[in-house]
Amino acid sequence: MNTYFNLKRIYYIGMGFVIAAMITGLLWGNPHFHQMDSTFMMHVLLVALVSLCLLMYPAFRNRVMKTVLISAAIAYFYTIFFLYPDTWSTFIYICLIPAISILFFDPKLFYLTLFMNTAAITSIVSYVMITQKGGLYVLIKQDLIGNMINFFGSQIILCLLFYLTYLRIKKQRLYYEQIQQAERIKTAGQLAAAVAHEIRNPLTVVKGFLQLYEQDSSYNEEAKKHFALMIDELDTAEEVISQFLTLSAPSKEISMEKIKVKESLYNVVGLLHSYGLLHANRIELEAEEECTIAANQMEFKQLCINLIKNAIEASEDGHSVLVRAKQVKHNVEISIIDHGKGMSEMEIQSLGTPFYSLKSKGTGLGLMICFNIVKKYKGTIRFQSVKEKGTTVTLQFPLYEEMM
Repeated sequence: MNTYFNLKRIYYIGMGFVIAAMITGLLWGNPHFHQMDSTFMMHVLLVALVSLCLLMYPAFRNRVMKTVLISAAIAYFYTIFFLYPDTWSTFIYICLIPAISILFFDPKLFYLTLFMNTAAITSIVSYVMITQKGGLYVLIKQDLIGNMINFFGSQIILCLLFYLTYLRIKKQRLYYEQIQQAERIKTAGQLAAAVAHEIRNPLTVVKGFLQLYEQDSSYNEEAKKHFALMIDELDTAEEVISQFLTLSAPSKEISMEKIKVKESLYNVVGLLHSYGLLHANRIELEAEEECTIAANQMEFKQLCINLIKNAIEASEDGHSVLVRAKQVKHNVEISIIDHGKGMSEMEIQSLGTPFYSLKSKGTGLGLMICFNIVKKYKGTIRFQSVKEKGTTVTLQFPLYEEMM
């Protein structure tokens, strides 16, 4: 929380300097200042508009606000370019407009700004040439070709700067997500090592006595039903403990083998076919023959069963779950697509956290095991989801030849 307030304070200090610079440009050396004419009033209005957008941005940090802010900046720089045609610095500001969108690390917004800026400056130059306004825009007319070369050169430099910056940020985000996931698994492992064995021993004793009482003829049928219910709940508790132990003490000896992905998925779909019918869902499989990976067959099936089962449970009755496998360059890509309720970005980020689950009786450990298996075989797992439209889980593993 302190970090957030510090960043907010730094932002407002920085924007204070920007606003001060705009006000200085408005008042200092402005030939229209003493006249208070329409040109000056337009300049005042634009400074106020941009300042308001800059101050409001932290409260509305969404794409709409970013678009409004960039649009206001474009309107500001282009308007002062027309209002003060004899000022050379206004052309430099126009060249640097896409740099504003770089700060948001939004590719769509950057390329949109770049396109709009290029179209606008091309229109201005065409206007100057066609209408013979060289006397008014003398600084552009003096070296029209050179100015256009400088403009397009600056846009190319900004493109490279954005690409390198965005690529670096993406890698840092991926690295941060990997650290988060590793920390989650480590936390679950520590919890498991500390309590799993101690809990399992008394559970085994209690379960043994309940099974003994269940077979005792001195108890009536109603009591035996209660015993059976308690045994089922103890079985559930033991399953959770087993999942914990899987995370805390993964097998050191990995039995690697060549897995034909289509064949394995066909077996998994066959196992879950009846489960899908219980939910009125069908499982559709589309897989290429040449997809092979190196992994443990049992763990790979466990991974696929968990993810497809989750997709079935997330889907509404009557909707199908699509399982697709294909080769993408040197990787095998497996997609599991459902048409369920979907998840928000915040919910996706929380997946894999111990005891975080969107199911009413879920523990979240199943997904943690999935993350662990994927990491073990140098794969990646990615979730894409839209609320009320569904979720796509994408797995990628290196091809068998690449692993060997």
